[in-house]
Amino acid sequence: MATATIDEVREWVRAARSITVLTGAGISTDSGIPDFRGPNGVWTKNPAAEKASNISYYLADPEVRKASWRRRLESTLLAEARPNVGHLALVELERRGQLNALITQNIDGLHHAAGHSPDKVIEIHGSAREVVCMECGERAPMERALERVRAGEDDPPCRSCGGILKSATISFGQSLVSRDIERAEQAAATCDLLLAIGSTLTVVPAAYAVPIAAQNGARIAIVNAEETAYDHVADAVLRGPIAEIVPAIVG
Repeated sequence: MATATIDEVREWVRAARSITVLTGAGISTDSGIPDFRGPNGVWTKNPAAEKASNISYYLADPEVRKASWRRRLESTLLAEARPNVGHLALVELERRGQLNALITQNIDGLHHAAGHSPDKVIEIHGSAREVVCMECGERAPMERALERVRAGEDDPPCRSCGGILKSATISFGQSLVSRDIERAEQAAATCDLLLAIGSTLTVVPAAYAVPIAAQNGARIAIVNAEETAYDHVADAVLRGPIAEIVPAIVG
């Protein structure tokens, strides 16, 4: 495993002309957003929530949708979550003109909330901050739909066409947005440093950013509490609290 230090990675960051960042659930846990499959994960504690994340079940069964809306209404995690120091440190890369793109596997919208330009953030798995109509494709803020649930609509339909609404996230059984995948691959292929933060790098195609960047000559620095699928590719693997390491390497 690569043994570069935090100080060395900080120097790589300072010298880089084009940095692509890939983030996973680990960067948001300090903001109170749990992961999905860990010991305290959303699906571990509530298997029914995983069923609601399958597009076939969601579209076919009104009861699954109603339960999903109730969970959203009862959960305050997303509404109360705020960007932490790890998110804010990455904004500094954009301010300095070094950020090529930020690819995220997260659906929490915290990179936007931290202050990144929307055109820099590629949300591979969509956003839980919005809803989308499965018929006409119209999008709207999630809070607007939740207001309707609070008012008594247990499965609010699209107001434009009457279609089924769901969070604007990519559910199991749905295809990823091809344009987002293309943008992520291009960002990985054109950077000179890739920072992979808070991801085990097991979920593809997002994780493919690492080998793509490596094959095109970029340095790879991985920041994660646990082993990842691409530690063997990295020039640096930094273990420890993300909220401490990321600000330290951004400098």
